[in-house]
Amino acid sequence: MEGLKMLQMNWKKLCAHALAGVLAGTMVLAVAPVTSVLAQTRALPDFTDLVEQVGPSVVNIRTLEKVNADVGAGMPGDKEMQEFFRRFGIPMPNIPRQAPRRNQPQDDEQPRGVGSGFILTTDGMIMTNAHVVDGADEVLVTLTDKREFKAKIIGADKRSDVAVVKIEASGLPAVKVGDVSRLKVGEWVMAIGSPFGLENTVTAGIVSAKQRDTGEYLPFIQTDVAINPGNSGGPLINMRGEVVGINSQIYSRSGGSMGISFSIPVDEAVRVSEQLRANGRVTRGRIGVQIGPVSKEVAESIGLGKPQGALVSGVEAGAPADKAGVELGDIIIKFDGKPVEKSSDLPRMVGSTKPGTKSTLTVFRRGSTKDLSVMVVEIEPEKTAKKTSEKDEKPKTAQAGQAIGLSVSELTKEQKSSLSLQGGVRVDSAVDNAARAGLREGDVIMQLGNNLVSDVKTFEAALAKTDKSKPMSVLVRRAEMAMLLVIRPAK
Repeated sequence: MEGLKMLQMNWKKLCAHALAGVLAGTMVLAVAPVTSVLAQTRALPDFTDLVEQVGPSVVNIRTLEKVNADVGAGMPGDKEMQEFFRRFGIPMPNIPRQAPRRNQPQDDEQPRGVGSGFILTTDGMIMTNAHVVDGADEVLVTLTDKREFKAKIIGADKRSDVAVVKIEASGLPAVKVGDVSRLKVGEWVMAIGSPFGLENTVTAGIVSAKQRDTGEYLPFIQTDVAINPGNSGGPLINMRGEVVGINSQIYSRSGGSMGISFSIPVDEAVRVSEQLRANGRVTRGRIGVQIGPVSKEVAESIGLGKPQGALVSGVEAGAPADKAGVELGDIIIKFDGKPVEKSSDLPRMVGSTKPGTKSTLTVFRRGSTKDLSVMVVEIEPEKTAKKTSEKDEKPKTAQAGQAIGLSVSELTKEQKSSLSLQGGVRVDSAVDNAARAGLREGDVIMQLGNNLVSDVKTFEAALAKTDKSKPMSVLVRRAEMAMLLVIRPAK
């Protein structure tokens, strides 16, 4: 109460002083606070000039697929649409297949998918997503002035989801490529595309995050711009009218935009497009290691200081890393002198290195650092797992592993031969603790704890010796890779 009285008295004195100043003609009104408030108030952005500037550079892309009339036609472009619906989280509609029409040609072109793209060069090079044109028999590009062209696919890279197509035209309005390093979280951005086939649709929002690790080779730009099926391949544009990304993916539970969309940084996309234009394909480097993140607890326990680098959990036999002397448990903290801040940095660094280059790995091993010279080689196409012959005898299975979420069986002779293994057990299923550790169907367990595993019998014996209330190390073989995983007890 005492404080309130003092405040009232001071307020009365201030008012009296101000009134006297006004009557005397000497009072200067205090406008600084008002000016300060006005300076901090910013008007909402106007995108009309950007649309006029960039809009003509954005194209609509339709793809066609040849279908066999005798087989009958179901949903147009079944394979593409299934991929399209899967990518955007939309339940696949159940549409009955139609009987073929009489006198219909043996092969007929049917609509297959729709997407977006943008003009990269004035002579008709267009950038889009690889999944937009993947598997298409014909690609049609429509400009904003309604001209339509048949496009040639110059190249597509599924790993980065970038594709380049070419139309025969000249004097086209090409986009300006922006500097992604200048992009800031909270900055306004705009997208133009063809969601659900609605051409030249403009949406806007802000950058929600950068360097979002949702892909193996690319750190995505996350925005809250409304992106829907059909926006794929369209540009993400900053307020300077520059393209900073390619709209590629959304996170959705409903099938529509939920305010979480991802764009490929344009600098990464341009590097991919240059290789596609020059060679029709992209070559990436590899050194043959399986890696994982370094936790704060691990970093502190081994004296690394802070969580950084990539923990080597597997080394491919005979690969460059193996020849260079990389060991399980090493932490790769630098590649060619550049810091590896997190594990996802390493694949990008190695992948962008030209195959045949001799590079230097700096590893942290047992309390000290060591430099290793490694030759980067070209990454190989993903191998398809060899199917087991139906004539093979049914392998013996083990039930003991169910306590830790594992179901395993004996390796067949064919499997041992194809994997060049003398022994081990095959993982038939992994759930609960085992799944959380990273084990999955098809893995081959070679060691449990410090015990070698040659068959189901030795697996059960090793499991019986192991204290299941403590973390359990498992050495597994996955395709050509060996890795060390840890099964932790249930909490």
